[in-house]
Amino acid sequence: MDLAARLTRALTDPDFTLAEQDRNPDLSQVSDEQLGSLFVAAYQVRASAAPTMTTVRFMVEDAAGERQPRYTPEACRRMFEVLVERCEESGWADLTLGLRALESCTGPLPDVSEPARRLVEFRLEKDTLRQPYALLAVAGFAGDGTLRAVVERLSADVGPIVADEIAVMAGCTPAERALLSDIDRDHRFVAPLAHTWRRAADNPAYVAFARRALEAAADRTDAIRAGEIPYRADKAFTDREITSLGQALRVALQRDEPWLPELFERLLPGVALAPTAAKTLPSQALLYEAVRAAQDFPTPELVTAIRTVRRTVRHAGVPKQLDKMLKKVDAALAERTDVALRLPRLEFDTVSISGSAAGGVLRRTAGDYQAVVTVTETATLTWEKDGRPLRSLPAPVRRDHAALVKELRELVKRVNAQLATLVRALEGGFAVEAVHPYGWWRTELAGHPLASALVRRLIWEIEVAPGEWRAVLPETDERLPDAPDDASVRLWHPLRSEPHAVRAWRDLLTERCIRQPFKQAFREIYLLTPAEEQTRVYSNRFAAHLVHYRRMFALFRARGWKSDLLGPWDGGDGDEAERTLAAGEWRVRFFHTWADWAGNDELASTDQVRFDRRVEGSWREAPLADVPPLVFSEAMRDVDLFVGVTSIAADPDWTDGGPVRTYWERAGFAELTASAEARRDVLERILPRLKIADRCTLDGRFLVVRGDLRTYKIHLGSANILMAPDDSYLCIVPAGRSGDSKVFLPFEDERLSLILSKAFLLAADTKITDETILMQIKRGA
Repeated sequence: MDLAARLTRALTDPDFTLAEQDRNPDLSQVSDEQLGSLFVAAYQVRASAAPTMTTVRFMVEDAAGERQPRYTPEACRRMFEVLVERCEESGWADLTLGLRALESCTGPLPDVSEPARRLVEFRLEKDTLRQPYALLAVAGFAGDGTLRAVVERLSADVGPIVADEIAVMAGCTPAERALLSDIDRDHRFVAPLAHTWRRAADNPAYVAFARRALEAAADRTDAIRAGEIPYRADKAFTDREITSLGQALRVALQRDEPWLPELFERLLPGVALAPTAAKTLPSQALLYEAVRAAQDFPTPELVTAIRTVRRTVRHAGVPKQLDKMLKKVDAALAERTDVALRLPRLEFDTVSISGSAAGGVLRRTAGDYQAVVTVTETATLTWEKDGRPLRSLPAPVRRDHAALVKELRELVKRVNAQLATLVRALEGGFAVEAVHPYGWWRTELAGHPLASALVRRLIWEIEVAPGEWRAVLPETDERLPDAPDDASVRLWHPLRSEPHAVRAWRDLLTERCIRQPFKQAFREIYLLTPAEEQTRVYSNRFAAHLVHYRRMFALFRARGWKSDLLGPWDGGDGDEAERTLAAGEWRVRFFHTWADWAGNDELASTDQVRFDRRVEGSWREAPLADVPPLVFSEAMRDVDLFVGVTSIAADPDWTDGGPVRTYWERAGFAELTASAEARRDVLERILPRLKIADRCTLDGRFLVVRGDLRTYKIHLGSANILMAPDDSYLCIVPAGRSGDSKVFLPFEDERLSLILSKAFLLAADTKITDETILMQIKRGA
């Protein structure tokens, strides 16, 4: 008896005993078709069943969630019969299970009209109809009369927007209805997977509905603003309309429809601002639904529209909530590189400073004065008179041109938000190996008045001949290579370069004092280790660390990772933070566990990192060796950041004892990680330029600083300090911003700035006035 047969027996016979080897079976040995039949059998198992049956049921359901089961015609028919049995016994059954079985049928579709009719009749007896789209699809298999009855029931008292959607679904073919049923949501706070929206976006009838629905919504908010519809706080749309509009918006956003930007300018202010001076909103719920749609399929125009209403909404609590939600939107936009790099020119002209293209400039006249908005690394607003720059806003302009001042200040904020999004999008392009046409890149990035200052300080590779890539840094290269407009351009990454080429770029950036928008030339790379080759499907590289949990959780959100909040409650002890990469084709999971309280702080311990590949719409765990090198490197870089920034080893005044203290002492001076090695590389280049150069040397994992009182070793990972001759610990708690503003750094790194600030302090230790530091130094001197 093979494994599938033994498991089937275990699911159907309560007296069957599993053999020892089957209690933790390898279900990868079971074919997709066998898994489909097993899943049907598992769905029949009740909660009160024998423990063995329940255990096998959970194993099969987990496997079906990770894979795409296939169903024989007989298994499809049986699934519908089981759904009827479940409805009769417990009052509920998930209709989408039957539809998925038909979609993955291995042969001719069976006749399921009779169980489909019984399922629909059972649902129509209920006061509330859940899974309306799945119900439509199932009704279609039961016959035209049953379908008409469902349409009539679903269209009653729902308003024209929802009724239009129901009519569109009813007019589709049975197969189309089954595919569209996946957008069913019991509540709008949970969106289906991205491939679900792709199906709807490929259906011309549903796409046409999406535009009609969104324009109808904008027309309604226009009518409320004009007083044609009485204003009632948060009553502009019903809950069901908001769900349908959210679906329509996601479909239009995924298609990046050209009519959307103009619609945003009407709809978002319409739902966010009352036509009176009231602090309420016409539809707070639809505003939040639009932001959730932006988290799924962001566009620069929608992000800008959300930020605009965020500044104008009158409700005190809404801006704070929008700020939280926008963090996820920004992270998602950075991953959607095909649209994220789109920037409006906003009437800016390209300018040059000292012969180097520096960005854009926009001038506006205000009486005898002129406003100048300049974009280099960021946007700034200054004022001139007769060509001479002024130190501050002139009083006559403040008095007579208040509207212009407000408009330009808002423009500066908007441009800076777009530049921040652009930087994240460019960096996010590493994981998807984004490639652009050379002609477009020259005009819309390197030559764009807003983007050029950022783009020119990055290293790019241009495919000058098939397979031949030439790296250039526009800031230092007067002439770009000759290549056709359709040649490929991509960001240079050190993983694709030889070590000598990486060193040369790092030397050039340091010599020319070019600060990159994000870490590129000095970017850490993470290659598969022999230990990871042995563990095969997981990495322990960043396991067994103790971290400040709330700080790490905040970093998850900031970097676009999803994770549930942990804590000392049931089910709150462990989780896996996850992030999708490579345009949704890969997923990385970082396991961590809530550990304990440390005073008022919460600690977590870190564990494995695993990768999954999307296969036929489902996630399947993949060996680390199969993960594309850039995807692996970028994912592990994030995990290194989480651990390096939040580890208690980097907490200089940690005083707790016990095992936690033992970890602090070990990790606080451990071997350097890739990020710490990058700091060492930078220090090798900048130390000779410092005024304390004669007092500093690099020794392995430490920056050694010779003071007049003692010699100090600053760890390049944690920034913790040991003092010679006995390696006693020196605690220095930083106050305010770290670093010496006069020291050039080729990228932003708070830990590196902290190390340098401590080095400057300790090199002149006789000038230290802080008694808590002096007491520690003099104790062993």
